[in-house]
Amino acid sequence: MGAGGTGGTLQPMAADPEDDDPIDLSYAVAHEAIAAAVPDRPCILWGDRRFSWAEITDRTRRVAAVLGPGRIADEGAVDPWESPHRHVALYLVNGNEYLEGMLGAWKARWAAVNVNYRYVTDELVHVLGDAEVEAIIYHGRFAETLAEVLPRLPRTPLLLQVDDDRAAPLLPGAVAYEAALASASPAVPTGCSPDDRYIVYTGGTTGHPKGVLWRQADFIATCLGVTDTVDVLAERAGAPGRQPLRALPAPPLMHGAAHWNALSAWLAGGTVVFQQDPGRLDPVDLLDTCERHEATSLLIVGDAFARPLVDALRTGQHAVSRLRYLLTGGAILSPAVKAELLDHLPGLRIVDILGSSETGRQGVRSSGGDGRPAAATFGRSATTLVLSDDRTHELAPGDPELGWLAQRGRVPLGYLHDRAKTEATFPVVAGERMAVAGDRARITADGSIELHGRESGTVNSGGEKIFAEEVELALKHHPSVYDVLVVGRPSERWGQELVAVVALRPGMDATDDELRATCEPYLARYKWPKAFVRVDHVERSPSGKPDYRWAGEQVIAAALDPS
Repeated sequence: MGAGGTGGTLQPMAADPEDDDPIDLSYAVAHEAIAAAVPDRPCILWGDRRFSWAEITDRTRRVAAVLGPGRIADEGAVDPWESPHRHVALYLVNGNEYLEGMLGAWKARWAAVNVNYRYVTDELVHVLGDAEVEAIIYHGRFAETLAEVLPRLPRTPLLLQVDDDRAAPLLPGAVAYEAALASASPAVPTGCSPDDRYIVYTGGTTGHPKGVLWRQADFIATCLGVTDTVDVLAERAGAPGRQPLRALPAPPLMHGAAHWNALSAWLAGGTVVFQQDPGRLDPVDLLDTCERHEATSLLIVGDAFARPLVDALRTGQHAVSRLRYLLTGGAILSPAVKAELLDHLPGLRIVDILGSSETGRQGVRSSGGDGRPAAATFGRSATTLVLSDDRTHELAPGDPELGWLAQRGRVPLGYLHDRAKTEATFPVVAGERMAVAGDRARITADGSIELHGRESGTVNSGGEKIFAEEVELALKHHPSVYDVLVVGRPSERWGQELVAVVALRPGMDATDDELRATCEPYLARYKWPKAFVRVDHVERSPSGKPDYRWAGEQVIAAALDPS
């Protein structure tokens, strides 16, 4: 997304909610039909590895056979905030196994759950326990951390360990992923339904990570922008002379932006490309992969990804002759960086995508090949609107009121196991159920979206959403900390970086490194504050609510007067 959320598709905008006959798709059924039309076309390219559509079809059928039946309840037997499926966690870096695990789960009518591999033990326990996972597909590099987590889970899951370059021994009871697939009997999936769930875990608007529940059909239409029938998708994919899309999602697939980009490419009959080393951001690797595998689109996350790419392009040693689209999701790409990218790649079209896990894609803005980025507004989808500040009515184009960015039509069912957050985020307005993720916006006279940012205390650093309260809670474990607020400040590299405004207990002290070390048992390293501002007291309202504006002013004042 362009401003703190999820994006990464190149399909048409979502269907008009007034459509009297909406098309419902099951992703597994669609993928099988496209595979039958283009069996020999590359489905995944990764270094020297090439997987055809026929091979991925066979491998995902085997994943489904290993998992076994996953639908455990009828559609009408569960509340919107509950899941009728068994759940498999994907604790993996990018690679064929991630997409195989997701698609194979759907073919078995399980629901796949994305897991942030940067989480520490406590965070993993929360996500895996909240999702009630019954299977985990994980890379060997994560085996040591997972071993600490497993005894704290309410049940013992099926463990499928993917081999990587770390040569980690199998965990007790685990089965090697490739061995499990080799021994399985693949079969054509049956019973897959548009009502089967797609689940994406997000922490951006919910505090602790929460699973957003979508009907697959609604997810495909709203998030991937696909509203064609299975027959049309297959026919278009196999059309003679058609140049298939080759998409390289550079961010981790554990984030929605990346796997939405990959899934969208597949529904277009295209190919998903991975860089040689998907475990880290290497701009030279990304550019070389684009050229080697003739990528036509590259998904990045704002300036944090774009600045290293610009540095690599400056050397003049990298050709990316087939690249036509640069998509950015999760963070804004600054105008200066856009201009530099277009200077080096004048034929490139840069697309900022606005959306979130709770809303799907809501708008786009493009920068053409003329070297000048477009205006900082987004063209909205047919299902996007701005609600009034009191959330009672839709604002008309040109209304000066700052309201709430919202989505109508095909929206999620809710948050897994959380009725209260479901009803708060997906309210009924004028008789119509909507998704309101928390972004503030205006609607311009021409109907475009003027985005003003997230209302909640979320900081977006390098495309990672960081909830301020969880950082504050971790810092309060230090005995010297009396009170603390965490805010973001601008960063050239990361877009935003965390700064903690700390009031220490009288007579006590703590160094910056000591405060950061307090976070280690509770938070992934990327959530640790980059700097600390010490104050005599933390300003709060009479009811105890934090004053983040005041905290931001303290950060600015400290920068102006470091003494």
